[in-house]
Amino acid sequence: MLNSDRLAGTFRALAETSSLSKREAKLAAGLRRDLESLGAETWVDDSGPRTGSDTGNLIARLKGTRDAPPLLLNAHMDTVGPAESVSVRFNDGVFTSDGTSILGADDKSAIAVILEALRVVRERELPHGPLEIIFTTCEEVGLAGAKNLDFSRIKARFGYALDGSDTEGIITQAPSANRFEIRVVGKDAHAGAHPEQGINAIHLAAKAMAGLTIGRIDRETTCNIGMIEGGLATNIVPPLVCLQGEARSHDEEKLEQVTREILGAFERVVFEHRVAAGQDGLPRLESRVARSYFKTRIPEDHRLVTLARQAAERLGRPMRTKISGGGSDANIFFEQGISLGILGTGMREIHTTREFVRLDDMVRATELLLEIIQLHSAS
Repeated sequence: MLNSDRLAGTFRALAETSSLSKREAKLAAGLRRDLESLGAETWVDDSGPRTGSDTGNLIARLKGTRDAPPLLLNAHMDTVGPAESVSVRFNDGVFTSDGTSILGADDKSAIAVILEALRVVRERELPHGPLEIIFTTCEEVGLAGAKNLDFSRIKARFGYALDGSDTEGIITQAPSANRFEIRVVGKDAHAGAHPEQGINAIHLAAKAMAGLTIGRIDRETTCNIGMIEGGLATNIVPPLVCLQGEARSHDEEKLEQVTREILGAFERVVFEHRVAAGQDGLPRLESRVARSYFKTRIPEDHRLVTLARQAAERLGRPMRTKISGGGSDANIFFEQGISLGILGTGMREIHTTREFVRLDDMVRATELLLEIIQLHSAS
């Protein structure tokens, strides 16, 4: 039914089109032409100035041949780096990069799957309800494209985000997340001549971090400090260190507790040193916490879940609901009253130069999506 060679060619072309976060314009322009050639009405929203991208989100609407509720299909156009230049390799049915960059299967395998499904629908004149396709920008930098999407123009109330690995699973639960930034302000001094006159901000931050539990807190909760920057030179007592991190949990109370514990550890260390040093106002702590996204909870009996299960059953495959530890555009859509189950395309080792995806898995993802589209048309 589908053309696997065409699917492979589409993916290669997408992967070799650089689209780092905030630089998705070239890819978006090509995708817009592809969607319009399939008869879709398309537009690019005005989110670019707010996200910092050179383009907005790409939205397409395809009229249905059956009277059914609109079905939404979502993927993101941006990738992490290194991806300024991607050279795709295809051996034994597996796509990889040449090892100097990521591959971009996250999430270009999803875009390729959606395009192939739409091409098959058009070529074979398969029944389908109205389809809304949303390719977002800046997903990898805080879901910024989805956060700045004009949801008043979106008619669909449910659908699928293709942004997972497992081709036999659908993610229906994802956590809430907080991002935090902590600045420890110390005092500079010559590290050799007068170190006692300084306050080492890096040392204070290290003491605070040493008292934290980082990583897996429990089955619902994780936290991480992923960035740290500070210091001026080896002969200067560092007056400032900045840390950035996140906490995630499926339980809101646990999320807030972990966030408080992280900030509290830094507050205690800074306070104790300030009391001991007797210096006016130093060291000092500056912190900021922001909600990245809220959790998703899609019931087992939701139409998008039953559709995916029925489609998988028609293909003779299992389909299980899954819980994710990560966030995606689906979290933002859920906040806006739009439920998206997350389907997989087979992408593996994402965000590394070892990233790969099997063509067979992309074929399986396309077959599943085609079955979903047809079953949905009978709603």
